[in-house]
Amino acid sequence: MAYFEQVSKIHFEGKQSNNPFAFKFYNPQEIVAGKTMEEHLRFSMAYWHTLVAGGTDPFGVETAVRPWSKFTGLDLAKARVEAAFELLDKLNLPYFAFHDVDIAPEGASLKEFYSNLDTIVDLIEEHMKATGKKLLWNTANMFSHPRYLHGAATTCNADVYAHAAAQIKKGLEVGKRLGADNYVFWGGREGYETLLNTDMKLEQDNLGRMFHMAVDYAREIGFDAQFLIEPKPKEPTKHQYDFDAATTIAFLQKYDLDQHFKLNLEANHATLAGHTFDHELRVARINGMLGSLDANQGDLMLGWDTDEFPVDLYDATLTMYEVLQNEGLGRGGINFDAKVRRASFEPEDLFLAHIAGMDTYAKGLKIAAKLIEDRVFEDFIEKRYSSFKEGIGADIVSGKATLASLAEYALANEAPRKNASGRQEYLKATLNQYILVD
Repeated sequence: MAYFEQVSKIHFEGKQSNNPFAFKFYNPQEIVAGKTMEEHLRFSMAYWHTLVAGGTDPFGVETAVRPWSKFTGLDLAKARVEAAFELLDKLNLPYFAFHDVDIAPEGASLKEFYSNLDTIVDLIEEHMKATGKKLLWNTANMFSHPRYLHGAATTCNADVYAHAAAQIKKGLEVGKRLGADNYVFWGGREGYETLLNTDMKLEQDNLGRMFHMAVDYAREIGFDAQFLIEPKPKEPTKHQYDFDAATTIAFLQKYDLDQHFKLNLEANHATLAGHTFDHELRVARINGMLGSLDANQGDLMLGWDTDEFPVDLYDATLTMYEVLQNEGLGRGGINFDAKVRRASFEPEDLFLAHIAGMDTYAKGLKIAAKLIEDRVFEDFIEKRYSSFKEGIGADIVSGKATLASLAEYALANEAPRKNASGRQEYLKATLNQYILVD
């Protein structure tokens, strides 16, 4: 059955095209910085927003018109699989990502959930073999069900902790079977509301224990996916243990997990943490922890995770600048963890939204590559820190300097070298010039 008969396969037509159902900048086979756009970007569809989300918000019911909504139960799950692969094919998306509850109904018991997952994974596997589409990552939803109201791996209830472990175990098995490149952990409720009822040390220790169990089990079954943690500062939990990139890296280092995990960073989560996306990417990159991206954007006038499709060319350029400086995302990719607006309720809007996001990142890639090729920022930064290349600066960087030697130098050089301007406005104007040039 076809679910998007009104939409033909999307092709690249170039920036002069007036066809809304065509790529203007995303040309999969175009070579940029030595690789094709498709190889650089590794675009992925988020199953939960694209196939499952219905447009609900705290003030209204579902608005989305979806051809598969007439089904229920496992029939609905099967219809969503068929729709997913039709959309992946027509948008030329090579990857997809999902939570376990996105693809199969939980049912009345864990045993039934396992059975439902097996049924749908059979179907997904058939479609993957037939189409060549790949699983960028999968994960377990351990935040929606009422059992997780106190958390999953950080719960105060050992029985709930065991149930979470059972979901992860099954998730790892599913990932192995479908050949997932990555496995993601997002701790939606791994945090606390108040310290008055919280044993923070036990909760964080138990979270570390769960991650180690996952690493051990993946090794046991031969699942060699890259493990990723996705930081988020708040919503739903007021104090998240994975607040941002720096907090998460510190956690991984404390529990000897940093050799097993990298970060899956989301743009809107960076906004909620009070950071820019490129800041979060830079923190991960310089620590060797940049693994994958969730591409979206937030609304700065709203204080929650709006998960809008990314259309900000400035942010996309700085994002791809970090990715290129990282020499790519390796096994990671760019997953559109984004949803159409509640008022964009027609099936065609799913295509228009993905086209907008893919074109934005494709253009950002080309601009970032040109900035790096011309060493716009590198040359400026190198000159700005040139005092650390020789003399006392070289002693500092090499570790040769001591407090005593630095004090001796300072006493002998009462008039330090004159500071130079940081030229922030000039650099931003130059960035604008690269973005705006044809």
